Amino acid sequence: MEDKTQNPILKLVLEMGPIIVFFLAYRLAPFPEGSSDDERQLTQVLFATGVFIPVTLIALAYSWFSTRHLPKMAVITAIIVVIFGGLTLWLQDATFIKMKPTILYLAFAGTLGFGLLRGQSYLRYLMGSMMPLQDEGWMIFTKRFALFFFSLALVNELVWRNFDTDLWVTFKTFFLPIATFVFIFSQVGIFQKYAIEEEE
Repeated sequence: MEDKTQNPILKLVLEMGPIIVFFLAYRLAPFPEGSSDDERQLTQVLFATGVFIPVTLIALAYSWFSTRHLPKMAVITAIIVVIFGGLTLWLQDATFIKMKPTILYLAFAGTLGFGLLRGQSYLRYLMGSMMPLQDEGWMIFTKRFALFFFSLALVNELVWRNFDTDLWVTFKTFFLPIATFVFIFSQVGIFQKYAIEEEE
């Protein structure tokens, strides 16, 4: 069976849906009355993580059934969610779910950096069909994306280590996705300069 093209709106829902569900589950999570702030936040993040893991896997499964194709980045994300979310629930320690974005972004940055050392753009394999660019354009875009991922990993570490869980959950839900969209749109100059003109 041939791969099917996924509706862009549905694709966005499948990517952002689990993150929004995590945020809502955290905010709506029940907790014992009289809990301290630390106890409340731990209870809420454990509840949200317990919801986040299956929702992430359901979104991945739906993506497969609707297109017979699994995006590589989505698979890597799901694996890290399961591992670090599972450790969070097993050890009752929010540190692991808070480190998940750091590990994820470092993995992406490291993978892109390894490709660059080999003179290749791994982003091209992931996004080439969406943005036909010249080789030089892909190399520049990949270098910037690797640095961007590394920066996000650093910022996540600074936030979760220096602020409470309430703020980190908001940061994870809104800042990280918005920062990614802003970064991609800021690269429009590369897309225009190195775009491959299709022949009529």
